[in-house]
Amino acid sequence: MPEYVLGIDGGNSKTDVVLASTTGKLLAWVRGPGIDSPLHDVDVWRTLLVGLVAQARAQAGVSSLSRTVTAVFCLANVDLAVERRLAHREIQEAGVAEQIVVQNDTLAVLRAGATRSWGVAVVAGAGINAVGVHPSGRIARFLALGTISGDLGGGQDIGVTALGAGVRAGDGRGPATVLSRTVPQHYGLRNPKDVAIAVHRGDIRYDDLLLLAPLVFAAAAAGDKVATGILARFADEVAVTTNALIRRLHLTRTDLEVVLGGGTLQSGDRYVLERVTQRIHETANKAQVGVIQVAPVFGAVVEALERGGADQAALRRIRREMSGGLPTSTS
Repeated sequence: MPEYVLGIDGGNSKTDVVLASTTGKLLAWVRGPGIDSPLHDVDVWRTLLVGLVAQARAQAGVSSLSRTVTAVFCLANVDLAVERRLAHREIQEAGVAEQIVVQNDTLAVLRAGATRSWGVAVVAGAGINAVGVHPSGRIARFLALGTISGDLGGGQDIGVTALGAGVRAGDGRGPATVLSRTVPQHYGLRNPKDVAIAVHRGDIRYDDLLLLAPLVFAAAAAGDKVATGILARFADEVAVTTNALIRRLHLTRTDLEVVLGGGTLQSGDRYVLERVTQRIHETANKAQVGVIQVAPVFGAVVEALERGGADQAALRRIRREMSGGLPTSTS
């Protein structure tokens, strides 16, 4: 009888669920909305994940009674031990697989982008988070609760800084920047102050300021010094985060792999990537720094296959079948 594994990557903006056979055949790949902390509304949280798993089974034509040996859930917003325990309990009780693994989504990025099971992964999407894994399996991470725990960087931070730079340029506190024009244009407004007032009044959601990040990348590419400075600060924070983990795990003299993921880091901006790499090499000059080239959910699937006893042929097969990204026929 065929056996199956599940790999789940749940981020702030989307959740990917992959069902594969233990021989490495991709059977289903579905995508749904982002995942919150289970502490906020555990019933909604569980319903979302279990529902996506059910969609994947239906897409593959696999009964819920079929043997699923392992399900690896790599989820954002399970940074606290209490969140991981609650998540594991809820998923275990749902009976989606015989073995349930719940871990932070940064580990999916590491497993998807590295050739080994250890190294450092930094994820910068709306926010920023990172994980480091020692060859022994020891893990180092951060509290990762946002700005209240010192987490700087990511699209949200870049967008907020861009708006502030535009306002300061207009009132004389900062240098001239094209952002004072492009930021209000993005919202169909006259000047950056109008944008700030709209955010203050709630007409523009504060969280939506992350949509301004591409304007900063574009301005920097065109030579705007203020925008370049914003990206320099972002790149330096990525490097600071990485180097802290490298030091904590005593990996400064190794050829560890550093995997960069998340939409803000995967923008392809050469200046940011070169600056990040340069700063990391100041701490670990043998480090191999690269941007993830496959969907992070691939890392969750790899983990599930390995825990399910799959061989190397199965791992090679699933990489081939997932290398093109989300199939257009999936829901």
